[in-house]
Amino acid sequence: MLDNLADMRREYTRGGLERTDLNDDPIVQFELWLKDMIKTGLPDPTAMTVATVDKDGQPSQRIVLLKDVSHRGFVFYTNTGSRKANELSANNKISLHFPWHLIERQVKVCGRAVPLSTLEVSRYFLSRPRESQIAAWASEQSRPISTRQVLIGKFQEMKDKFAKGEIPLPSFWGGYLVVPHEIEFWQGGEHRLHDRFVYRLQAEGQWAIERLMP
Repeated sequence: MLDNLADMRREYTRGGLERTDLNDDPIVQFELWLKDMIKTGLPDPTAMTVATVDKDGQPSQRIVLLKDVSHRGFVFYTNTGSRKANELSANNKISLHFPWHLIERQVKVCGRAVPLSTLEVSRYFLSRPRESQIAAWASEQSRPISTRQVLIGKFQEMKDKFAKGEIPLPSFWGGYLVVPHEIEFWQGGEHRLHDRFVYRLQAEGQWAIERLMP
């Protein structure tokens, strides 16, 4: 049993966050913070937790990489037979979380996941490294497997199959656009007096900004 877990903590000292620090557009604000994270040189600045819910109301989370962000929303790609894809087909409500703890920031996004077009998916798939394209063919994502060697064998089988020419887009591989209706920005503060601001999309298409208690 691990000792002293309850005593593990640190102070957040990088500074506060005021309403005047924020852009009126949450996507612009997100891009500014993402650029700050990228500048640190820390690994995986685009890593985000994706949360979905199954038919019984059980939440599930996993880490994926953000592949695009614009005023349309946030984009990621996945196997369409995966657990998250199956859950999104039944309930397209989704939450994203960017845990930028080393710069004492977090961003949470709530919205709905909309499947991307085949053209968009194909364009991204063809931009991936060849080995990653082959891996997409080799993995039946979220399915049980007896040993890692089975997966390695499947990878080699697909590598041999597609040894020449362009690798086609698998019919079971796709992507999602997360259209947000709520985006929260969290900045760590001393004595656990963190700063939180939430943008909520209004009926007329404008964003309302509100400060939250930590």
